[in-house]
Amino acid sequence: MTAAKLPDPKRPDQCETMTDVRAGVDQVDRELVALLVHRFAYMDAAARIKTDRDSVRDEARKAEVLDNVAQEAAAAGLEPARLRAVWDELVEQSIAYETTRWDRLRAGS
Repeated sequence: MTAAKLPDPKRPDQCETMTDVRAGVDQVDRELVALLVHRFAYMDAAARIKTDRDSVRDEARKAEVLDNVAQEAAAAGLEPARLRAVWDELVEQSIAYETTRWDRLRAGS
């Protein structure tokens, strides 16, 4: 049995009630989770490809990712510092995930 498809939420400029707003936020959250699943699949690939556990944490790459996000945020009219803070946590969680995956892949070696 499959879940019934929810109707598309209203665009933000069409919202008239908090129910409308919450439906939109819930939809965006579902989309973000799907994107995070896709992003973490790349962490699985990185764990498989990297041969050295110490290379899982790459501070230069982390800084590059945070700078890229800040630039994208600014271009979109959002506060770069706010998005940088969100991405800092995302990157730290990604590193923790990748480290765990790296260890598990090599546990049997």
